[in-house]
Amino acid sequence: MPAVHFGVTVPQIKRTWEESRTAALEFEAMGYDSLWVCDHLYGPQSPQLPILEAWSLVSALAAVTSRAEIGTLVTPAGMRNPAQLGKVIATIDNIAGGRIIPGLGAGWMPREFTDFGVPFLSTAERLGQLRETVQLLKRMWSEPEVTFEGKYVRATNVVCEPKPARKPPILIGGAGEKVTLKIAAREADIWNNLAGHQGALERKIQALNMHLDQAGRDRGSIVISQQCLVTIAPDEESAGPMVETARKIFGGHMGDPAGPMAIAGSPRRVREQIQKHIDLGCTMFVMEFFGRSTLEPAQLFAETVLPHFK
Repeated sequence: MPAVHFGVTVPQIKRTWEESRTAALEFEAMGYDSLWVCDHLYGPQSPQLPILEAWSLVSALAAVTSRAEIGTLVTPAGMRNPAQLGKVIATIDNIAGGRIIPGLGAGWMPREFTDFGVPFLSTAERLGQLRETVQLLKRMWSEPEVTFEGKYVRATNVVCEPKPARKPPILIGGAGEKVTLKIAAREADIWNNLAGHQGALERKIQALNMHLDQAGRDRGSIVISQQCLVTIAPDEESAGPMVETARKIFGGHMGDPAGPMAIAGSPRRVREQIQKHIDLGCTMFVMEFFGRSTLEPAQLFAETVLPHFK
């Protein structure tokens, strides 16, 4: 069986740095493979919702952790100057000792662009920004000096030293079958399926494989990842009410907590649901645990699920 990777999201909305730090250290101690933050300048529900900025948080987590990889799910390519972003990521990867997974996407919240003086382009243009940003970052992290003249991304004689501590594996997140998955098939080391499209994972993988074939790329050369809500309880009886509550709170944003691919229920059922994903070719999970304190379900998962896949 291929190695299965389990990542967990670090609380960062309406949380202090100390709360995020404590959670990250606990998750790492539990044995999770990676830690993830969302990259928003505003809380998704409201600009007034406090949220810690992603790359500042990743840098701090890199300094206090020692083993787990750390990634963003996902950084909107057009929200920052791409060359500066490349320099930031390279520096943080040095702080982390080669543990950063840069997750990139097209973005979808207009105000976190426009309120900060950055244009929010059309979907097609933002996907163009994504493609060109990834191409620039790869060159910055491998070449002595880079001049890049794209339609959306430009850099002149840019130097990025020191280089990242390792070649950062680039994750591209998104579910668009015609363009986003084509970009992922050509440029990404990891493709992440959005939680809201978890039920369509099989179809999305088929579309990704089609693009990989067209690009002449081996299907096994890209890791398939799933963003997911995990609702775990000691037994099915206590899991039922939690699933209903999760459905009311999240709606469809994190997928259907009771859907056919939902990772929900007792530890035995959770293991079965994870195996469904693995059978489709998904070997990486970026999980958000449901619960008032995410540490409790994360501990239950670590004790009853992780050992079965390691």
